[in-house]
Amino acid sequence: MQDMPRCAWCQDGGLMQAYHDEEWGTPLDDNRLHFEYLMMEVMQCGLSWRLMLQRREAFRSAFDDFDYERIAAYGPEEADRILQRPGMIRSPRKIGAIIHNAGIYKAILKEYGSFAAYLAGFAGDMPLIYPAHEHARCARNALSDCISDDLRQRGMKYLGSVTVYAHLQACGVINDHEPGCWRGRQLREQYAYRICEGT
Repeated sequence: MQDMPRCAWCQDGGLMQAYHDEEWGTPLDDNRLHFEYLMMEVMQCGLSWRLMLQRREAFRSAFDDFDYERIAAYGPEEADRILQRPGMIRSPRKIGAIIHNAGIYKAILKEYGSFAAYLAGFAGDMPLIYPAHEHARCARNALSDCISDDLRQRGMKYLGSVTVYAHLQACGVINDHEPGCWRGRQLREQYAYRICEGT
């Protein structure tokens, strides 16, 4: 599929392209993977997504494959161990946020049953397509504002509206593949999307 038309941001013939073709924008109902995506967004703040993909296996190794049950039980020794791991982003605040967020994530799952069900409480029937996004790309919208506000009220850290919007794109709540992208077209054929007016 090397010659297929795809979103401009991913055309590196490598990690970014594979992530786009195999994961990005695919509707997701896997609690562990939702947590992985969210916490990679936490680590990404101020950095590039390419770097996150390059460090992904290091993150998985350091954080017990993003097992939120185990991460929620981490103490200061585990946080220090992670900080010293090869390939880790050496930010004590981000590492602390991931450990802290794991406990809140567990509480959300206890309340809603799944993270997909939690998101559906805001988004309604999913997945979504915003036709206006074909002409003007978004970094946040009213939906990501609402979800971000709720997550922060629950105590989650490093999850502002822009970060949450990136998660909604990644986990397929919003199909933001560019017009003409083969993967976006494939997903539209595979899933029943709800069309949303506005942005």
